[in-house]
This record gives sequence, structure tokens and C-alpha cells, in this order.
Amino acid sequence: MTDNQQQFDIIINGGGMVGLLLANALAMHKLSIAIIETGTRQPAWNKDQFDLRVSAITRASQQIFTTLGIWQDMATMRISPFREMHVWDSTGDGVIHFDSAEIGQDCLGHIIENSVIQLALYQHLQSFDNVYWFQPASPSELQLNGERVVLTLDDEANIAAKLLVGADGGQSWVRKQADIAVRATDYKQNAVVATVKTQLFHQETAWQRFMPTGPLAFLPLTDGYSSIVWSTTPAHADELLEMDDGSFKQALAEGFDYKLGEIIETSARAKFPLRGQHAKNYVKERLVLIGDAAHTIHPLAGQGVNLGFADAATLAEVLVDAVRAKQDIGSLKTLRRYERWRKGDNLAMLTAMTGFKTLFGNNNVALKSLRNTGLNIANNLLPVKNTIIRHAMGLDGDLPKLARRESL
Repeated sequence: MTDNQQQFDIIINGGGMVGLLLANALAMHKLSIAIIETGTRQPAWNKDQFDLRVSAITRASQQIFTTLGIWQDMATMRISPFREMHVWDSTGDGVIHFDSAEIGQDCLGHIIENSVIQLALYQHLQSFDNVYWFQPASPSELQLNGERVVLTLDDEANIAAKLLVGADGGQSWVRKQADIAVRATDYKQNAVVATVKTQLFHQETAWQRFMPTGPLAFLPLTDGYSSIVWSTTPAHADELLEMDDGSFKQALAEGFDYKLGEIIETSARAKFPLRGQHAKNYVKERLVLIGDAAHTIHPLAGQGVNLGFADAATLAEVLVDAVRAKQDIGSLKTLRRYERWRKGDNLAMLTAMTGFKTLFGNNNVALKSLRNTGLNIANNLLPVKNTIIRHAMGLDGDLPKLARRESL
């Protein structure tokens, strides 16, 4: 330890949604927390313009936010419930429809702008005096030893903690420094995103049409707007971005089979590549990965960030339990409980999404028949359909306390 070395209980590298959720879950337990964030700007939300990046928030994630006292802050900004989900195959008659009323729920989930989530999490942290920010800052050197982890930042600041959390995304610096391997899948697709207004009301329904080049989703927002996510080939994505607004609106309406009529307004567009990956290990002595640093999946089911929120809630529970039992929060024994709890569920979801992408993303005649028949069978078997949607909503399974309306 050097004279100018700052000591913390936990360092979180990454001030995105998952990292900030973890900080919120832990801050009330008097652990000293350092957050390292490369961005220069504090989170901001524009009430007059929709964020291009949105997340489909499950009921489990909603409960986590509610338990922590953050949900109401989001609700005062902008949240958009979806009560039904309609999915169909462009190559046949296969269709499946989910209705929240069938399982006694008022909605299936909410579509929320990422900027709303980020701002609410950030603002909630401001009430804690045990959370310290290093921003803008980046780690440049990592040292692991038996008792602590030491980080040197790009401004040569030196900080140490009992535990380092990698919440720094798919290209995680922490994961690379720890030499943790990943199994990667290139989906060979880009996602094109935009905000649009349609001729017909979206009916508070999440719509998704599967096409051989990838799924096209319309996610309901307030005032009749929708956030669209069009997963397609990189070449087609480039074409969509290069189109003028009129051509894009026409292509989008045709791609969606005019399910909501003409597209009457569109925002600017953006794209991002789609890639699945899963870390071989989530933990090492003094080090743990959460969210996209541990796993990324195809967005076709909207589960990605919800898996990350479940990681954060689970890790918080494991760490708080360790503190109460006077155990070392950075020990491999403690951290492996988190890994055992989360790794199986995450891997199962990653495998399922890769399978769905393969099943629906081709023109093989046999697979066309299989997927259309399967959709229709599932749609007509209410117990099967309800099991699928309850799991997707996060109502079933081995949930952390925060998702079960229990405080840590």
C-alpha cells in the first residue's frame, strides 16, 4: 500500500445500467464503492425526443427497481407498458400471441429508454456518501494478490479494493486483463434502430416479424410511437441507413407487412453489430464479471439487459450475505456462489437465442415447416404458452431476493 492509495471495499469498472444497479443495491449496506466510468457526461434524458436505444424491461427487473426505490423515478420520466406480444413468421402461417390477461398480469413488461434507466440509477446514487466516482477515467493496470486488487488509472491514481467488478461491456477490459476466455458467435447481422410513428395505433403490443434475414420488432412507446429494431444482414443494414426518410419509411412498412399501416414519421437511424458471447468463467479471486462483460445475446427476445440486472441483484445478495457472515467478499468461495447461481441460466438463454436465430433465419423448407407448425402448436397449448411467457417475464425460476420483493 502506498501513501496516496485510496482504499475501497468494491471497485466497479463501468458506469452503465448494470454497474449502476449493482452500486445502488450495495450502497445502502455501507460498503465503500468506487465507480470508474470513461464517459465525460453525466446521464441525461431528453423529454422532447425519444432515445434510439431502449430496453424491454421484464417484470422481474421492474421488481428489482421497485424494491430499491428507483422505479417511481423512471415512471415520472417515461415508461411504456406492453400488454400483449404478437409474433409471426413471414414465410408461412405460423403465429403466436401472448396476452398478459391470460396469466393474470396487467402487462408483460415495459419499454424504457436506456437514458431514463441510466439517469434514474445515477440520481438515486447521489444520496449515498459511500459511493465515489472516478469520471472520466479508465484503468490502465491491474494487480491481483491474495488480499486485494489494485488498479492504476490513466491519470496515475492508485486505488485498491477487496473486489473488482467488471461491468464494462462486451469488450470488457477487466475480463481481458484477467485473461478470461470467451466463446463467441458472430450472428452476421446488424441491428438498425429508429423511432417511428405508424398510421395505426400499436395497441400497447410488442410486434415481431421473423424474416429469413432476421427479425423486425416494433416496440410500443408513448403517444403512439414505436421503437424499431431491425436485425438484418450488414449489407442490408447499410442500405437502410443510406436511404432517405421516404424510402426508409416505405421499406419499413413493407418489411412489417403493413401490420400497423404506413410509417408516417421516422427519426434518425443507427446500427450496431450483433454478436453472442459467453465468458468461460465469471469469477477469479478478487474479480467478478456481470452483464455484457460476462455474456451478450441476440436481441430478438429482449432479454440481454435483464440478464445483466439479474446478475447485479444476485451478486449484491451474495456479497451482502458474505458481509453478514463475516466472510471475505472477494474470496473465490464467495464469488463462486454467484457464478453457480447465474451461469446456467445465462448460458441457457444464450443457447436458446442462438437456436431461434438459426431456426428462423433461413429458407430451408424443412425448417420453415417446423417453425411454423411449432409456433401454431405452442399458440394453441395454453399451459405451454403461459410457461414460456412467465419465464420470459422473470416470474418463475431461482430469482434473487430483490426480484422477489424482498430487501437484502
